Amino acid sequence: MTWILLAAGLVVAGLAVLGAAAVRVVSAARGLNREVAQINQQFRVKPDSRG
Repeated sequence: MTWILLAAGLVVAGLAVLGAAAVRVVSAARGLNREVAQINQQFRVKPDSRG
């Protein structure tokens, strides 16, 4: 019984780590999306800057 509870605890801890990593990835992706949108807006404002 102890092994089952230990295994269940490790699974929960592993899922918590994966969840925290997923939150960081989503946050970074949103930040990158904002930066890309800002740069695209800058190129729309200056069409002659596209080269």
